Amino acid sequence: MNYIEPHAHMVSRTTADYQAMAMAGCVAICEPAFWAGFDRGSVEGFRDYYRQLTEYEPARAKKFGIPHFTWLCINPKEAEDAGFGREVLSIIPDFLDAPTVLGIGEIGLNKNTKNELAIFEEHVALAVKHDLPILIHTPHLEDKLKGTRLIVDSLKNANVDPGRVIIDHVEEHTAGIVLDAGFWAGMTLYPESKCTPGRAIDILETFGNENIWMNSACDWGISDPLAVAKCSIEMKKRQYTPELIQKVVFDNPKKFLSQSPNFRI
Repeated sequence: MNYIEPHAHMVSRTTADYQAMAMAGCVAICEPAFWAGFDRGSVEGFRDYYRQLTEYEPARAKKFGIPHFTWLCINPKEAEDAGFGREVLSIIPDFLDAPTVLGIGEIGLNKNTKNELAIFEEHVALAVKHDLPILIHTPHLEDKLKGTRLIVDSLKNANVDPGRVIIDHVEEHTAGIVLDAGFWAGMTLYPESKCTPGRAIDILETFGNENIWMNSACDWGISDPLAVAKCSIEMKKRQYTPELIQKVVFDNPKKFLSQSPNFRI
């Protein structure tokens, strides 16, 4: 079955992963900007990273027939230095006309600090100014509930169209907060944290299958670039119809991502 991988950090993956994803039926990959495993020391480091996202990775994916798209931002982990964050924000508009850029992301919170929230709000303002969708990272487990509430309240105060925002890494205790507020929700399938396939399917059965997608968020750590394809097999084991599986792994992400005129498959 064809599927879309709506959140994968391919700069951290090998070319063999692209090959495996193509063979598994992946027809599009979307890569948000994220932390490189260490804090970058200069604005020019981010400029090179944005070139990698908008030039090199699309070319690497094209070798396997997969369109590659990207989101741009300074990630929450590096946003604590607000002055540096604003310097990086100032160069993002230079890349927004690239043909594979979808919007602003993955922005959000890491430790729920005042500076992180300030840079988050400035990212949101940038997205609104350029009429771009937004992809949001929610903190890890110990800070996830508080961070999700802070993010939702901030977006409401900014009068952002919730239908153009996806709040990612939801779990059982945050999915309802996101969906009830009208935002899209993303479930991240990790072997050791976030959602296992079984938990993700349970969330679908609890909260429904509207305005929700699955992703692997594969990166430098323990993660699986084939997580979405494997979860679709688990859904089949639970007697989900092919039509419903397709809705979650293909139709839903296509519907959200198609709000960007650059998304074409």
